Amino acid sequence: MGACRSSELARQTSVSDYALANIARRIMQRSFHHPTETTPMTFSSSPSNQLDALQALVLAMPMAQTLGLRFVSVQPGQVEMEIPVREAFSFRPGQLQATAVFAIADFAAVAAAGSVLPPGWLNATVDATLKIVAPAKGECLRARGRVVDAGRLLTVCASDVFAVDSQGQETLCATLLGTARNIDASGGAR
Repeated sequence: MGACRSSELARQTSVSDYALANIARRIMQRSFHHPTETTPMTFSSSPSNQLDALQALVLAMPMAQTLGLRFVSVQPGQVEMEIPVREAFSFRPGQLQATAVFAIADFAAVAAAGSVLPPGWLNATVDATLKIVAPAKGECLRARGRVVDAGRLLTVCASDVFAVDSQGQETLCATLLGTARNIDASGGAR
């Protein structure tokens, strides 16, 4: 299958776009009804539930779906994700335009920042700087996001983006330094 997982395989095994949007909406409301259950489940503050909620929220975003974004790994303060190299996002055959590079870098950094937020909180990018250091070409882009400094109002985050060839060889192609605004969406005091 190559060094990067096929976005088609990920699409076949994932929940539909409509279902993802509904899951994200329910997560924000802090309860979740499994389609076969009649009793709502309330998310606890366990790290795995919070990280699952983070992934559902990100994957429900239309831009993430358009890019074919998928999570490789998620841990508190660290996220790894991939997007396939697609001709639709290229400025020349096989080489991604900077917009797609910025998008995965931003998603990875801000998702890493979101992975350390308390339950009921969200975040959004307020500032980011991308430095492109090599062409974004290969089978996919792999971004590794991390938290630099987490605060109550703002979180400084970063990511490195790697172009991955068919043998799995990574080449650093961009790095991003960003700031995310932390938002209490639970209805509590801000």
